[in-house]
Amino acid sequence: MWPLSREALPKQLLPLCSRYSMLQETLLRLAEWTELMPPLLTCGNEHRFMVAEQLRAIGIAPLGILLEPEGRNTAPTVAVAAHYLLQHVKERKADAESKADALMLVLPADHMINDPEAFHAAIQRAALAAGKGALATFGIVPSAPETGYGYIRRAKTALPGTERCYAVERFVEKPDKATAEMFVKDDAYSWNSGMFLFQPKRYLEELREFRPLIAESSQKAFEGAYRDLDFCRLDEVSFAACPAESIDYAVMEHTRHAVVVPAEIGWNDIGSWSALWQVLKGDENGNVLRGDVYTDDVRNSLIRAENRFVAVVGIQDVVVVETKDAVLVVHKDQVQGVKKIVEDLKKNSRTEHMNHIRVYRPWGSYEGIDMGDRFQVKRITVEPGGKLSLQMHHHRAEHWVVVSGTARITRGEEEKFLTENESTYIPIGVKHRLENPGKLPLHLIEVQSGSYLGEDDIVRFDDIYKRS
Repeated sequence: MWPLSREALPKQLLPLCSRYSMLQETLLRLAEWTELMPPLLTCGNEHRFMVAEQLRAIGIAPLGILLEPEGRNTAPTVAVAAHYLLQHVKERKADAESKADALMLVLPADHMINDPEAFHAAIQRAALAAGKGALATFGIVPSAPETGYGYIRRAKTALPGTERCYAVERFVEKPDKATAEMFVKDDAYSWNSGMFLFQPKRYLEELREFRPLIAESSQKAFEGAYRDLDFCRLDEVSFAACPAESIDYAVMEHTRHAVVVPAEIGWNDIGSWSALWQVLKGDENGNVLRGDVYTDDVRNSLIRAENRFVAVVGIQDVVVVETKDAVLVVHKDQVQGVKKIVEDLKKNSRTEHMNHIRVYRPWGSYEGIDMGDRFQVKRITVEPGGKLSLQMHHHRAEHWVVVSGTARITRGEEEKFLTENESTYIPIGVKHRLENPGKLPLHLIEVQSGSYLGEDDIVRFDDIYKRS
């Protein structure tokens, strides 16, 4: 989903389908289901504050947020989450033995589901089998011969005592076009959604049988976890020792207890711009338009302007996405080529695949305005209560000008307050800190000057967010 999705701001944290991000949509579609415990989330260290803020913005307090030292795919991630849930149940429930069979619903944070009621019904059908020890997955009833999804073949008859819950006969890798067309004609096949429901203890039992190294390493990673502010950090060495495998490869393709619930829930995993065009409602010409856009004689296209006026004339079946630092123009049939763009950016040591011009930090954000030889200008926003680390720079000086709000400035041994149109100067090598003691966002302009202006020229002495 480049150029909108970046490594520092992935699609899960973006509002692609509504005013809510994909993560927020995932949580909100289950928020009113009173039988569920608060959600447990896992994410990488670099996204932890954005994830926490997005939950706060929709009024959801999580059971916990687990921080992965590095990505090791879904099998280890779900294993440590299962350990966390089992420990939580034992600590919080007096009748621990009877409650230890609680079910664990595993959901990726980047799926679109247009029929939440049907989704709830599918979960309840899966729960009947999962409560008896089965490992349930949700098979999406295919609407087209998609070659980008794996498939699941189910048994012909439903399991006794369940409603439309079937034993899995086999998992099928992403097929070619002819094979996918055959699968769509056979109602025994469904798309593999990557969503699961099972007892945490049953998943761990199956993992120990089929992937003992993942089971052992993930358990050690959980047992060595430690608190960091409101987060739970997994033990770095143990988690890194986990082989990187998905649930499907590690467990579901081997277990004798896999079941599938066919589901017609308006599902899409939004894996590309063309997929997003398919699921969003277009205008009378089939165009999905977002932002300040002008079109003339344009059909069946997705055009998204994030910052500037975008005019498109006389074309069809295209994707146009504008951001402050990049513009994508691609035919809808060629959107998989976006991956090549990202690979080229990495190969040439560029940064457009990593960050937007606006970079988010736990205290707020900053945005590059201008840069030249030995100078850089940034727009900085500090949220109420936000506090930058106490720091110094070896190679640059900084000038701060307050545009709006109130700033508390630490400069060496001096501490003072600045308000609108006031400024200060931070010489090279002087310890300093910026914070917002007010109730409104603080906006200021920062002018850096010096021989080196990289973000790695920061020496932190104290940081309330515990960054190194």
